[in-house]
Amino acid sequence: MELTVKLFATLREGRGKVLTLQYEEPPTLGEVTSRLEIAPEDIAILLRNGRDAALDQRVGDGDTVSIFPPVGGG
Repeated sequence: MELTVKLFATLREGRGKVLTLQYEEPPTLGEVTSRLEIAPEDIAILLRNGRDAALDQRVGDGDTVSIFPPVGGG
């Protein structure tokens, strides 16, 4: 199965902007972020096909996952 992952802001560093990942079986979002070496505390917003998602949700073939880090400012 194929999955598209879109990374934003600092999460792009060393990873890229849009990734296409291949899996034999549908992974959880936690397995996807682990494969990309993104720690749960580095995720502020996690979307599956444009909707809020959780790390324990499974993705399906052709899904798009968007991952945003916390934003600082001041």
